[in-house]
Amino acid sequence: MSKITITFEKLKELNKKALIPFITAGDPCPTETVALMNTLVENGADMIELGVPFSDPMADGPVIQRASERALKNKVGIKDTIKLAKDFRETNKNTPLILMGYANPIEAIGVGNFIKLIKDAQIDGVITVDYPPEESKEFVKKLNKEKIDSIFLLSPTTEDDRVKLIAEQASGFLYYVSLKGVTGAANIDIKQVSEKVKNIQKYSDLPVAVGFGVRDPETAKSVSEISDAVVIGSRIVNEIEGSKKNEVISNVKKLMHSIRNAIDSSGVQ
Repeated sequence: MSKITITFEKLKELNKKALIPFITAGDPCPTETVALMNTLVENGADMIELGVPFSDPMADGPVIQRASERALKNKVGIKDTIKLAKDFRETNKNTPLILMGYANPIEAIGVGNFIKLIKDAQIDGVITVDYPPEESKEFVKKLNKEKIDSIFLLSPTTEDDRVKLIAEQASGFLYYVSLKGVTGAANIDIKQVSEKVKNIQKYSDLPVAVGFGVRDPETAKSVSEISDAVVIGSRIVNEIEGSKKNEVISNVKKLMHSIRNAIDSSGVQ
């Protein structure tokens, strides 16, 4: 059983919902990444999504695209990202780590080498945005062999037969993209998201996380009431981008604290 599954089970016993923040490795600089990861955990993160900087992050909006650009200027690539995850593991053995990125960097270093590196770094799950389920069977099989979860995205336009196909391959949790478009886009239609999450749950017992468009504590609270986990990325990255160097950690801490409190204040945690 993976750390991701164990974490969701523990949260369920506590009648709580998972908070999964996203940051881009190497943003604002490589020396800050592990400190930011620790800050996220200290202020309520149940898992962490660590983004691999990429030159063409097609699913990401302007905020996360700029984060990738900053990280790439800092010469942070896929191997550096995995090394930062490994550094985090030196002091944190339990918080699930999910690597989020694109196929190109994985193919560049080779699938076998990639899996070897992330296993050594004790990474628990992988989201590869542009690996469709039809072409992921071998990749998923290799990850499963090493007890690393394969996490897939589902969107508002994903049809039922495809939901079923994805559910058959996925492990850890299913990631529902709450709106059409890229990260950080328009406001979430909670009623529509609720209907979609219920539909996904017909096809899988896996927890359902909702992300893309969670911008404030109120939205996070509403999302937590209809799902198993809240993913927040662009809002945190925006905080990093807009903060003075000596205020990055403290500002992220405040934001995380407000999001965690909002989720935990829900009457149906």
